This record gives sequence, C-alpha cells and structure tokens, in this order.
Amino acid sequence: MIVLLLVLTGCASHPRDEDSAAGPDTEASFPVTIGSVTIDRQPARIVSLSPSATETLFALAAGPQVVAVDSQSDYPEQAPHTPLSALRPDPEAIAAYHPDLVVASADTTGLSAALARTGVKTLIMPDAKTLDEAYGEFVQLGKATGHQAEGESLARQTRADLDKIVADTPKPAKPLSFYWELDQTYYSATSRTFIGQVLARFNLTNIADGNNPSISGGYPQLSAERILQADPALIFLADSKCCGQNAQSVAARPGWNTLTAVKQGQVLALDDDIASRWSPRVVELARAVSAAVTKAAHAG
Repeated sequence: MIVLLLVLTGCASHPRDEDSAAGPDTEASFPVTIGSVTIDRQPARIVSLSPSATETLFALAAGPQVVAVDSQSDYPEQAPHTPLSALRPDPEAIAAYHPDLVVASADTTGLSAALARTGVKTLIMPDAKTLDEAYGEFVQLGKATGHQAEGESLARQTRADLDKIVADTPKPAKPLSFYWELDQTYYSATSRTFIGQVLARFNLTNIADGNNPSISGGYPQLSAERILQADPALIFLADSKCCGQNAQSVAARPGWNTLTAVKQGQVLALDDDIASRWSPRVVELARAVSAAVTKAAHAG
C-alpha cells in the first residue's frame, strides 16, 4: 500500500514533431480494440483516474476531451481537477461526469463492470514496469483517443530524447552506486522497477538490488545500517515534496554525514511526481539523473 500510494501521489510540455500536429482521423481510427476493450468512436468525454495517464493524454493533445481527473492528477495545471479517488473509485461519482471513456491504472473494486452497466467503457492502463511498456501505453492511449499519430510520435520522441541524454552523459571511471529513497522509512526501488530501469541506463549500481532485485516486488525496505554500509556515491530523494526531505535533512540523520554522497554534495532532491510516473516527463527525470552523474564523474 505504501508503494501504491507513492506511485499514485508521485507530483511539461513535450515537444511534438510535425506528425503530431495533425488532427485525428476518426473514420480511419475507429473502432479500435485495446486489450479486451473495443472503443466504437472517438471519445469526447474522458475521465482519467491515473496521474501518469492524465499527463500522457495532455501530451497527446487529447486534453480537450478530458472532462475530469482524479485528485492526485496534479499536472498539467489546466487538467480539470476533481475530488475523484483513484484508490477507491466511486462509480456513481465518476458517472456524474457523463464520460464515454474512463482511463484507470487498475480495475479497483470492480470498476469496469460497474461502469459497463451504465454503458461506459473503462480502459485499464497499468503502471508501466519498463520503458518499452511506457512507450507502448503512449501509443495505446493515442489509438484509444483518436490521436494515433501523436501517440506514435510521442513514443519515438521520448525514446530518442532518453537515448540522447544517456549518450551525452559522461561515463565515470567506475560505476557509481546510488540509493533511491521513496520515503523516510527507507523504502527503495530496485533495478526491476520502472524507475530502476531508467537509472540503469546510466550504468549505475543500485544498492537496493542486493542478491535479489525482485524482492518485495522490486520495492524493498532497507535499513539505515545497510545504507551506511553500502556508502552510496549518489542519493536520489523521491520524497522531497511529500516529506520535506533534502540534502540538509539527510545530512542530519545519525551517521549519514559520513556518506560519500553527503560529503561530496551528491544528494539530489527530486520532484516526487516526476520521480514516480511513467509519463513523458520521464525525460525530465533522466536530465536530473544525468546532471548528477556528470557532476560525480567530473568530481572523480
């Protein structure tokens, strides 16, 4: 539950090429089938119950079709924010927005069946576990909303941007170790998670991996002793907005002022949202990681 909350609460415009400027060809695009859901016509009223999906919908130029988003969908600013809950979705409250398509990250409490009784289609877009899954969901959301060209363009552009950022990042003489903090109780993310795979592109060593990167679904709880013993060269804080963590608060923890990352000023407070979502803003995360690795490589 802690990890689910972190993913849901995790708080850019994305460049689009000429292909994405074209409007949707609804006659050619519909009906479309995504998984087990067939969408007969371009949805005009979309409710998003997934912060990552909300960001992606707006990046696809499907924003004008979105009539409501859940309480944790705080980006972009113009999204129609509501009190709707993604953790405990209320079919009646959702139906009040008269959607013809609902996008959610999970079929919580039988949401799809409940909405189907009112004639509303529900598209489940699970949290991406890999970058390829994220690119695939960009394309799927594009198809589902009548923006297939935009979805394909967004996937290509995001992949190209990430590849360039990684290629342009200096390679340290030896792999740098890092600690990724989800909260102050030392929950972390291994290389088997979406975020872990993004960081692995930079040839970093994840201290949370241990002997089994799949442990606890990829989100193990570490101990202060283990972190101190591992002495990471980099510390990434994905709990800066939620919990007020920063370089100063980390240095004040007992014994943490001895860590290499603290002594060399390599504690990076990230935007919690960008650090936890599979949206196109993963490019911003990669830029932040690249800057930290570049600084450490030059220091070394």
